[in-house]
Amino acid sequence: MDMATHEHAHGDGMSTIQRGFAIGKPILELDSVSLRFGGVKALTNISFNVLEHEIRAIIGPNGAGKSSMLNVINGVYRPQEGTITLRGQKLTDMTPNRAAAMGISRTFQNIALFKGMTVLDNIMAGCSQREHANFLEVAFQLPRAQREETANREKVEEIIEFLQIEHIRKTPVKRLPYGLQKRVELGRALAAQPKILLLDEPMAGMNIEEKQDMCRFILDVNDHYGTTVVLIEHDMGVVMDLSDRVVVLDYGKKIGDGPPDEVRSNPEVIKAYLGVAD
Repeated sequence: MDMATHEHAHGDGMSTIQRGFAIGKPILELDSVSLRFGGVKALTNISFNVLEHEIRAIIGPNGAGKSSMLNVINGVYRPQEGTITLRGQKLTDMTPNRAAAMGISRTFQNIALFKGMTVLDNIMAGCSQREHANFLEVAFQLPRAQREETANREKVEEIIEFLQIEHIRKTPVKRLPYGLQKRVELGRALAAQPKILLLDEPMAGMNIEEKQDMCRFILDVNDHYGTTVVLIEHDMGVVMDLSDRVVVLDYGKKIGDGPPDEVRSNPEVIKAYLGVAD
């Protein structure tokens, strides 16, 4: 899919995007969320929403609480206060497994792939959340297990083609350059067929060419599959080009929220980033 199909026009303060899926109603809502570790406040009274099919960025200087925010959304941490609502359903007692079952998938700052396994097997591992066949059905290759295996293989082959990694499908991940490993991790997250994709610094450590590739694939995922994307990113240029809306954290508090142009000119945001090299 050509990048030209995804156009941002931020000049009027609104993000107008020509894309396969129109931005819809709130799919995820956070209301007055606070998270503490002992006496340390990681997040304080944070509220924002994520609209269906949008690309929503969370930015802020180091230590602002960005990764803690993602960890709250996908059930790694449980906030002491506030509510999280997914498609109208309040999430309580969340765990990463429950989050995955409800359609939230995640990539990590540090690549979390099975390095000895091939690209194909790593992406296949992402299908496990959607499998219903039990251990015996799989062990004896009973019809339901066979049907799931076939459907999963078809889905994975489609993702491999979509991410343009057919030439490395049988290559062990540890032999791949960093940028391709990040693309494989994106593929594994997509194999779970998420409604919401959480990307934790997807461009970290990449060169310019790798960043451009990853930007294109994030736009294409959003465009082609209609996946809602929530991403943390340090590269402000990337954030401004990719995002429909941006929420800004600083010291665990929200200091800005809106379209990229509005956030970029917010005095509090400028102050928070002053002297920050990222």
